[in-house]
Amino acid sequence: MTTASVILAHPYEKSFNHAIFQRCIESLKRLGCRVYAHDLYAEGFDPVMPRSELGKMETTDPLVRRYAAEMLESSLLVYVHPNWWGHPPAMMTGYIDRIFRPPYAYDYDEAKEGDPGTGKLGGKVGIVFNTGNTAADREEERFHDPLETEWTNCLFGFCGMARSDRRLFRIVADSTKEQRELWLDEVEATLRSHAVSL
Repeated sequence: MTTASVILAHPYEKSFNHAIFQRCIESLKRLGCRVYAHDLYAEGFDPVMPRSELGKMETTDPLVRRYAAEMLESSLLVYVHPNWWGHPPAMMTGYIDRIFRPPYAYDYDEAKEGDPGTGKLGGKVGIVFNTGNTAADREEERFHDPLETEWTNCLFGFCGMARSDRRLFRIVADSTKEQRELWLDEVEATLRSHAVSL
């Protein structure tokens, strides 16, 4: 059985991000997956990295322990958040800080000076669903889509994940109900295409 971890970061419970999150859960369950699903805001996750977790220090935070364990157990990692100023909300950034670190997502040899680290997420598939309100040509020409670089290269690639997929749905602010339904169908199709290959 394929196990999936689905993480949402959006503070408004009626947002389209929440609709994506719910469709992810429903779709993965229909595909026969075991699903771990977390709304970071609703669960009261603390995104602030404490001094005690720097380097390879183990955490005492039960949510961090749970999220990290589920990430390592899952073969499909799904993240849902809006594009705010070219980066995720602080809540998701804090999740990245506290979960995508040693000894969970990668590790390094402290005895080797300058060791860049070794990813521990090989064999997993990472999927990101983003929402935005910037037109595609402006996003590419002026901003160079920083979220693509962050997720695909800096996170998934560094942590050993050779397979990833990112979808950006825009422009959400003036989208119709019909358009949003088409986007949700794309979410389901994307998940299906990756889940069946694991």
